[in-house]
Amino acid sequence: MSRIALVDDDRNILTSVSMTLEAEGFEVETYNDGQTALDAFNKKLPDMAVLDIKMPRMDGMDLLQRLRTKTTMPVIFLTSKDDEIDEVLGLRMGADDYVKKPFSQRLLVERIRALLRRQEVIAGDGPTEAETAQVMVRGELVMDPLRHAVTWKGLDVSLTVTEFLLLQALAQRPGFVKSRDQLMDVAYDDQVYVDDRTIDSHIKRLRKKMRSVDDEFSAIETLYGIGYRYNEE
Repeated sequence: MSRIALVDDDRNILTSVSMTLEAEGFEVETYNDGQTALDAFNKKLPDMAVLDIKMPRMDGMDLLQRLRTKTTMPVIFLTSKDDEIDEVLGLRMGADDYVKKPFSQRLLVERIRALLRRQEVIAGDGPTEAETAQVMVRGELVMDPLRHAVTWKGLDVSLTVTEFLLLQALAQRPGFVKSRDQLMDVAYDDQVYVDDRTIDSHIKRLRKKMRSVDDEFSAIETLYGIGYRYNEE
């Protein structure tokens, strides 16, 4: 049973969403501010966190930033209807997805399940061992899906589930272009809709992480209006 942490200062959301998730077979922990959640996470991490952005004591952005120093567990942001800046910033900081308020609880459940399925694939519990366990080497890049490990020039790079899958999809066929639609198919469940900006934000975050260990990293090329390509170095 997967443990989901739900962090929101709206008690109505905490009550209704936790009831829905529990009915779907999840174990749910609820917190009404970021600091309380962080204190609990420091003792034991959940399998996934669903975070509101605007909360007292510590908001969702600050909580995510602290989490990303020690874990790549999937994180979904709950954002207000018109907060596009918050959505993009959250993705750049390492969130895996976002859902706008007011939201369909069925949609939230589907996105949670999609992220957990991807986490299982990366952990080696997916369809076949050959698909998940084979180490991929592309020049200076080494990716081990079974361990969810990435190194560049021998240096470790910590990636979220979505970032890992996007990099893997691009690096599998160096020189070939992947459209945004193709990358959406890789990173998201068929029933989950995302727009181009979401993929672009994940790629920007991925590049930033690679450049944190090598400021000359340029293996991911943007082809404007077409998509992205991995060039083996």
